[in-house]
Amino acid sequence: MPEAPVHARFETALRAMPLIAIVRGIEPIDAGPVAVALHSAGFRFVEVPLNSPDPFESIARMRSAVPSDVLVGAGTVLRADDVERVRAAGGELVVMPHGDPAVIRAAKGAGLVCIPGAMTPTEAFAALGAGADALKLFPAELVSPRIVKALRAVLPQGAHLFAVGGITPDAMAEYVRSGATGFGLGSSLYTPGAPADLVGANARRFAEAWRAIATA
Repeated sequence: MPEAPVHARFETALRAMPLIAIVRGIEPIDAGPVAVALHSAGFRFVEVPLNSPDPFESIARMRSAVPSDVLVGAGTVLRADDVERVRAAGGELVVMPHGDPAVIRAAKGAGLVCIPGAMTPTEAFAALGAGADALKLFPAELVSPRIVKALRAVLPQGAHLFAVGGITPDAMAEYVRSGATGFGLGSSLYTPGAPADLVGANARRFAEAWRAIATA
């Protein structure tokens, strides 16, 4: 059976577990085992920020280590000319801290899922207008649940909103009640050099918190 298009797999992954693992600083040698541990915990999104050591090699190793129900890609994508390198490494996901329309258009032109950063309605509508598949509300320390609720009231009903920055398992429920679709999880999930079993344990705590919210 042929593999489903990446955007169909994106929506399926969102329904399964809308948590993006941000593995900033990971070394390629650790990439495969960490990706496997995350997948075993239920995660379906893994992001390797481009300011990590040899990020394209890590993306390639992760892509070969986990099945296609996981979307692997890059974060901290700042330039349009990095998009093709992400795609060539097997990445399917482009996550940005900002909303540069040139990067969004490059990602969409390459057939990748794109999640740019936004904090205000102006930034959010501009990113969606450029073709964004979802929005990264970053940094979440400055985008409180009350602000998420206000944004949700004016954005298109189907817009996916990921809160990113300082998220812990205990903080997720209030964001979801306010309209967040999911979360990007960084240092509370992964720190450079952390062994795969520890990352898996951290991931299970987040996964359990998400399942409790989803079934409440």
